[in-house]
Amino acid sequence: EPPAWAPGPAQAAALLEEAADLLVLHRDFAAAVERCEAGCDSLGPGPGPGHERCLFLTSFAEVKCSLCVVGIQALAEMNRWREVLSWVLQYYHAPEHLPPKVLELCILLYSKVREPQVMLEVGSSWLRDHANQSLPEFGSLLELYLVHVLLPLGRFEGAEELVRGCDVLDSEQQLALLGTICQSRCQWTRQEETRSAAEEQQDPVTETVLGALSQKLLTMLTLLRRALRSMSNHFYLLPYKKMLLATFLLYLVVVRLDPASPTSLPFIYKLVQLFRQAWAAVLSPIHRPPIRD
Repeated sequence: EPPAWAPGPAQAAALLEEAADLLVLHRDFAAAVERCEAGCDSLGPGPGPGHERCLFLTSFAEVKCSLCVVGIQALAEMNRWREVLSWVLQYYHAPEHLPPKVLELCILLYSKVREPQVMLEVGSSWLRDHANQSLPEFGSLLELYLVHVLLPLGRFEGAEELVRGCDVLDSEQQLALLGTICQSRCQWTRQEETRSAAEEQQDPVTETVLGALSQKLLTMLTLLRRALRSMSNHFYLLPYKKMLLATFLLYLVVVRLDPASPTSLPFIYKLVQLFRQAWAAVLSPIHRPPIRD
């Protein structure tokens, strides 16, 4: 005959049933999380796994675990997986007190979203607790922790140390797990070699692209130099030398000579002719800028 429920566990069981209906039937995940939180609050801090001594305490722990399982699934459905671990620990307070089912769901969840490092310390604390090592789920959780947390992170030495230091595993189980670690290490090494080879192949491609860009830049600079040389040659054809000579002669006339003197008249006449020739050459049709529409 099942034991009579206390007011707290009875209320938590009713809230668990409502939360399961909201999760599965109505797909109202936010409301399901609210029911789970209300149920866990009504239970208060309960005994951790491995410490139950009677049927009442076992049922108490099972209800609390079931509430957390439903809450984890609801949070994952809402894509609020980052809150899962902190949400669970607020009801169990320490990683080593997590029920095996809750720890399993957390490991699988964070492995699925490719964040296994979140469970690194939590899983290690749970596995090293002596009370948890007496649970029947310990072996499966140890293997799950190795496969989904330690090995994806490349923690091969830590995995080997954990397996060899575990007294619960027999020699066959240790050899099997060590073989899994060795196989994962070889696969990790091959992936690193493949990644290094791919990076080395990308280097020549990068050098080729940079070489092509350098060649284009050099071609553009050569064309620019030719254009500047052509412009300088065009301006060099203008009669600047004649203009400078005329300006110098004008300086001599104004400063050095007396324009009123009869001996200065032939010189001034030649200077005027020189200015006319230079002016006509500057404004000649050859040097006039083209007219565009």
